[in-house]
Amino acid sequence: MSATRANNNRDTYKATALALIVFGVLYLVDKLVHFSTLGLSWVMNRDNFLLYTAVIFLIFKRDKSVGLVLVGLWIILNFGLITTLLGSMSTYLLPLALLLIGIILYWLAAR
Repeated sequence: MSATRANNNRDTYKATALALIVFGVLYLVDKLVHFSTLGLSWVMNRDNFLLYTAVIFLIFKRDKSVGLVLVGLWIILNFGLITTLLGSMSTYLLPLALLLIGIILYWLAAR
């Protein structure tokens, strides 16, 4: 049990450290190059930092729950963007996706 907890802490520290490094690099590059002048203003958008963190946690942490929660939060915060990108398809895809995700989570919890 304690070995698993130690590995989980190590994964968390590694993912957190890499997220901080990525943020530092992004801020430094933005100060030198200015993403907005290149038409890449979305790179430094606050909401996208949550997505960057989620991807880093999904890649470097064995327990994917933190990364999945962060992706879920990003989706909730950017709901307007997602429905705009999906267009009229969002009328059917969003409810179906929510149903599918709910069924999968319920099935995983019931196992």
